[in-house]
Amino acid sequence: MKLVIEKTTEEKKSPKKVPHAALPPLDLTQNALIVLKKRYLKKNEKGEPIETPEDLFWRVANHIAKADALYGASAEQVEETARKFYSLMALKDFMPNSPTLMNAGRRLGQLSACFVLPVEDSIDSIFEAIKHAAMIHKSGGGTGFSFSRIRPENDQVLSTRGVASGPVSFMTVFDTATETIKQGGTRRGANMGILRIDHPDIEKFVTCKEDNSKLTNFNISVAVTDSFMKAVENKDTFPLINPRTGDKVKEIDAAEFFDKIVYSAWKNGEPGIIFIDTINRHNPTPHVGEIESTNPCGEQPLLPFESCNLGSINLSNMVKDGQIDYYHLKDVVWEAVHFLDNVIDVNKYPLPEIEKNTLANRKIGLGVMGFADMLVKLGVPYNSEAGERIARGVMSFIQEESKQASAALAKERGNFPNYKGSKWDTPETPYMRNATTTTIAPTGTISIIAGCSSGIEPIFALCFVRRVLDGEELLEVHPYFEEYSRKKGFYSDELTRKIAKKGSIQDISGIPDEAKKIFVVAHDIDPEWHVRIQAAFQKYVDNAVSKTINFPNSATPEDVKRAYWLAYKLGCKGITVYRDGSREQQVLSVPQAQKYPQVEPRPRPQVTKGVTLRMNTGCGKLYVTINEDEYGICEVFAQMGKAGGCAYSQIEATGRLISLALRSGVRVDSIIKQLMGIRCPSPMWQNGDQIVSCSDAIAKALKIYTNSNVETRGSEMGACPDCGASVEYDGGCIVCRSCGFSRCA
Repeated sequence: MKLVIEKTTEEKKSPKKVPHAALPPLDLTQNALIVLKKRYLKKNEKGEPIETPEDLFWRVANHIAKADALYGASAEQVEETARKFYSLMALKDFMPNSPTLMNAGRRLGQLSACFVLPVEDSIDSIFEAIKHAAMIHKSGGGTGFSFSRIRPENDQVLSTRGVASGPVSFMTVFDTATETIKQGGTRRGANMGILRIDHPDIEKFVTCKEDNSKLTNFNISVAVTDSFMKAVENKDTFPLINPRTGDKVKEIDAAEFFDKIVYSAWKNGEPGIIFIDTINRHNPTPHVGEIESTNPCGEQPLLPFESCNLGSINLSNMVKDGQIDYYHLKDVVWEAVHFLDNVIDVNKYPLPEIEKNTLANRKIGLGVMGFADMLVKLGVPYNSEAGERIARGVMSFIQEESKQASAALAKERGNFPNYKGSKWDTPETPYMRNATTTTIAPTGTISIIAGCSSGIEPIFALCFVRRVLDGEELLEVHPYFEEYSRKKGFYSDELTRKIAKKGSIQDISGIPDEAKKIFVVAHDIDPEWHVRIQAAFQKYVDNAVSKTINFPNSATPEDVKRAYWLAYKLGCKGITVYRDGSREQQVLSVPQAQKYPQVEPRPRPQVTKGVTLRMNTGCGKLYVTINEDEYGICEVFAQMGKAGGCAYSQIEATGRLISLALRSGVRVDSIIKQLMGIRCPSPMWQNGDQIVSCSDAIAKALKIYTNSNVETRGSEMGACPDCGASVEYDGGCIVCRSCGFSRCA
């Protein structure tokens, strides 16, 4: 049964008047207001907000509460539920996932973040999946795929007597389609690509993202089996199986190949690993099907054509007088389960198959954010056994209470339709509304709105500089650190500026040892503790846990391997690692004290010789001149249209800076690598190659001239593409905490 809501356009329907006087007032940070205005508030044709944050929360609460009417609630009872839901969000105790905040009560109406689509071994299935993914991305969701059923590269194609191109080649088609779709105007597409460890193309898959310009809309993970891990442990061989025939293609040295996976992850953070047998041991509905894939950040394993809606409790709000307030936490858990179950009924699903399967299993994913802030309030170090105990205690409580809340809903509304034959079909659990109730998701943007730390990640920075629109730089200090340091008498503006430069307080004099233990940041924490905290939460989570295992730049592949084994032994369902500085462009870097000598560029000679190349761009024909002196290329300049325009001035500035770099001894390949892949809104094709901006055109002209083998730069950047601030690598996703930009759905 699903609630049918009258379809009226936002333009024709004025928003319902919010009863502000009877509801809790909002207390939002400046950052939260910026993110809400930029990404969540309803806007008019001019892009101007036409609702306030209060209006947004009431719009969401009122819409989600309407599901109660399906189960006999009166209009007054629905109104009361809406007030409770509003309070959950207004008090920042709980936030639903971004699609719910964006779309509830609006025409689009798609409220889920996570989807998994099947990909079978046929052209029809592959391109049907691409079409379905485009529809989901347009509606604001992210998609996960297992490509393990596709026959390997060079395998036989019976219909054409040709050879197959393999799963990796088809992934590029998915990636291109994703690039074309901008999700609902507010969220960009994201995918998870998974391949089983026993697929014949697994070696090509593991290295398919060594070039950061490839598959930029994909996270990739290897589905590792217990039998493979056993073969690694025993230093045995492992068979690769053709999925089309079921025949063994060859055997590989398991330990040697495991080292290749580890090395690739050490090198640039991908692939991740999911422990697929561990996931399926906890599959709540094995009679319905086997789980093959997860959503883009790995925290939500799903069956084909299944979706899940997520939400997170703000743990920093669950501390009262230095203790965890379990009475308040229980109330929030029960209301949040009610909220998320209602989402399933009022959701507008992008595909009928997804609606059918979602309603049949009614999976919800209640998680947490603000865990690091909770520990600070309790005076407990993140990297400690006490922190580990708190993680287990809090999550076991949420797990138990969410099951009790789901059972209570089932008594009133009925069990989920696939209950019979599920893991819940026992005398001890005669009622269960939802096949799963808990998930730990990355909470990049919703944690900004809630004003707390992200997910179960440690605090990333205690002090940092944020750029505002007029170019002014503001020094921001973590509120709990400022409160603590003022109380203890060691706060100063000079100290916070020093912390912002260093990124950590561990080596700064004048700070008490107690503060250094409590206020650890991500890079202060040994990777083992990252894994142990993830495992502590995973023990009491139905689905999976999104968490980044941070490594210093000095970490070795052997360090990464130890983390993988620890995650497997402790029962994690997957692991994502990130070694500081391992991408071509650092995602969020800590300043280094090292200094480099300044150089004086050699003078431009009186006479140069060179060529001019004509490049097609979205702005028109660009003529790039490359000149040499006796030492090599010494200058580049480009011309387009008439002098004096804005575009012309930018092109001239680019040429001057390139020329300056060349005469200062910078390698041409390094310049090409920096410029290639920079995008503008108007890409263009030339001789089968896409030119994505004028800067890209200049780089490709240099590449043609020098026969360079440099490839396009990846999209991972140290700066947010929207606002220019630094971005964080959070749970396998890139998030800007200044404006709310997120690479992942």
